[in-house]
Amino acid sequence: MALMITDECINCDVCEPECPNGAISPGEEIYVIDPELCTECVGHYDEPQCQQVCPVDCIPLDPERPENRDQLMEKYHRITAA
Repeated sequence: MALMITDECINCDVCEPECPNGAISPGEEIYVIDPELCTECVGHYDEPQCQQVCPVDCIPLDPERPENRDQLMEKYHRITAA
């Protein structure tokens, strides 16, 4: 699954630079994650880095975007091949 940022986000700016795919960006009110770029850090790290640094624990899995590890790895290869 791709990750998402909930409205508990405090805009602390720590997640954006941690994303190896550039999937996190400032939204109108809170940071947002582009699900087309989010691989949950598969291919880069063992765990999603944004979740590791988030001080308010507001980055859960997006239930609207179910993806298994193989699909996330395919997305990683597609993103990094460019």
